[in-house]
Amino acid sequence: MASSSTSRIESLNLQERIGSTLTLSALVLWALVIFYAYTLAMPRAQYGVLFIAGAIGVYILNELEDVVAERDYLDAALLIISLIVTAVVTAYVNLNFRELNIDRVGYAFTHEYVLAGAFVAVVVYLSWRSFGLTFLSILIGSLLYGYFGDLIPGILGHSGLSSTRLLLLLVLDITGIYGFLTQLVAAWIALFLLYAGLLEGYGAFDLIFRGAVRTSKYIDSGVAQTAVVASAVIGSINGSQTANAGMTGSFTIPMMKENGIKPSTAGGIEAVASTTGQVLPPVMGAGAFIMASLLGISYITVITAGLIPATIMMICIVIAVHYIASTQLDAIDVDAVLDELDDRSRRDTFVDTAKFLVPFCVLIYTLGIIQLTVMTSALYTVITMLVTGVTFPVAQAAFESRSVTAAAKETLSETIAGFRRGAIITAPIAIILAAINGVVDILMTTGVPGILTLSMMEISGGIMLVAVIISMVICVLLGLGMPTTAAYTVVALLVAPTLVSRFAVPELGAHFFVFYGAILSGLTPPIATCAAVAAGIANADFVDTCYEAIKIAAPLFVLPFSFVYHPVIVSGSLGPAALFTGSLILLGGISIIHGINYRFESSRGKQFVIGSVFFVVGVATMAYPSTSVQYVGAGIIIALFVAQQLLTGGLSLGDSVKSQAK
Repeated sequence: MASSSTSRIESLNLQERIGSTLTLSALVLWALVIFYAYTLAMPRAQYGVLFIAGAIGVYILNELEDVVAERDYLDAALLIISLIVTAVVTAYVNLNFRELNIDRVGYAFTHEYVLAGAFVAVVVYLSWRSFGLTFLSILIGSLLYGYFGDLIPGILGHSGLSSTRLLLLLVLDITGIYGFLTQLVAAWIALFLLYAGLLEGYGAFDLIFRGAVRTSKYIDSGVAQTAVVASAVIGSINGSQTANAGMTGSFTIPMMKENGIKPSTAGGIEAVASTTGQVLPPVMGAGAFIMASLLGISYITVITAGLIPATIMMICIVIAVHYIASTQLDAIDVDAVLDELDDRSRRDTFVDTAKFLVPFCVLIYTLGIIQLTVMTSALYTVITMLVTGVTFPVAQAAFESRSVTAAAKETLSETIAGFRRGAIITAPIAIILAAINGVVDILMTTGVPGILTLSMMEISGGIMLVAVIISMVICVLLGLGMPTTAAYTVVALLVAPTLVSRFAVPELGAHFFVFYGAILSGLTPPIATCAAVAAGIANADFVDTCYEAIKIAAPLFVLPFSFVYHPVIVSGSLGPAALFTGSLILLGGISIIHGINYRFESSRGKQFVIGSVFFVVGVATMAYPSTSVQYVGAGIIIALFVAQQLLTGGLSLGDSVKSQAK
């Protein structure tokens, strides 16, 4: 008994030491990121080598905390070996950086191949730990495809890449794992993820949540809309719909269930909201930065192009959630819910709002008005967030004659927690993008994009609609189980070029098409990782949760086709043509939502017929190539809405749905 107690105490002490080391590692990582952003004191490729090593270190230490608690010694040993291999390889690559990157490209010594092979194994292992068997199969499959290409018959066959060529490609030529995606994360995305960590550390998400809860006083579906607002805003920053569903869903789903919403509906709402966040400007789940880099255009152009579709999507989802939640929600005591969270005065709320608003204004000003580089803008935003996050609470304490020392200690603790959280968010994203970079380099070297183009042309027979549908299926399949940035990168390099070169789709239209298509994988069975996480939190059936999510997000499956057939809405212009076309597409999306979720008649047959009319006309209005058809569709939708209001006596949406549900 005493021995067991001693062992438990030793385990707890070890966990504390690992936790302290993790915090220190996070601080060191962010010191490196901020130092590079401020000084540009080394080549970006070399900085990328150091950054990915730091990210791997943070990830391993974070995993070790849980492994030690579970006393899984084999797993702990593998993680420690991975940490040692990463440290050795990173030190060697940095000491010999110029030789590997410039003087000796394409050639390496035997011991260097051994080091590279060990590091590839580490990345494969960590990718599997973080993202499961689906991504592992993609990673291993690409390695096997590269090596055994000469054994593959038909159009997919190639001469094969030797093991040494693969290792040069993946590690030793400072490409592959260390390639442009790793460097992009290190230089651009990391600072925004630090910003997200600081927002969480300083309590921004609590402020967002409170604001969303207060809407329940004015909207019947306010509690459910809380999930939409909170998850969408937070998801826009953190770059992973699945991780976001786990984070925000842990408090939004129980709250919805407690107020009468069915578990599967609560899970579906959270899954859709987390997915929605990935395409919301100004961050777009960090995908905006990669899109700007791939297309060689300004970040502002990408964000502007994303405004109209994001608006269409958010309005459609808010309406769908209102329809579904209004029939299920019980009455909610908003003040009681807020009291359960914490007692906050108006002054506290004002100070918190100002604390977070100032850095956001700095971001908008530096990026959108004076148009500094993304890295510099992110650096200024992070510095401003640190300043306001520390000084505003201390100044408030001094003004209210409270202990300034206590306030300073609390803000210091929040700052460290924000740095730690930012590093934990960043680490798995950096690892999977490094792995994806290796996969992409192999596929590019073996000519897969060209093969895919030829295959798509052959299967589609040159018919654009068929090619676009095939492209959507490919995007969903390739996006399975991956965070937004990784999923988008793969489809942007493999699918988008075909739409541009063979079917004359404008570049922004093609890239937004594959971007939206890739994130739909989180809602699409049989994998639907985002819906699976939400269903787990809600204790709901997975299939039922997917069904509820798809009912809410139905226009999201049609919207990407609008980018192909009506690319003006993602052209980077907010002129009259774009706004008018966007309005027609929005009307079509609302019609789809109305057809699926509104209860028209008690008879199932009539319900099906009327709902189908709204759905079909909505799809045509959203995506049909002919403008004339869009006009006719919009006219039919408006006429149907007017007729329905006359027949139902002009009830409000909430009252109408509720009265028919009784």
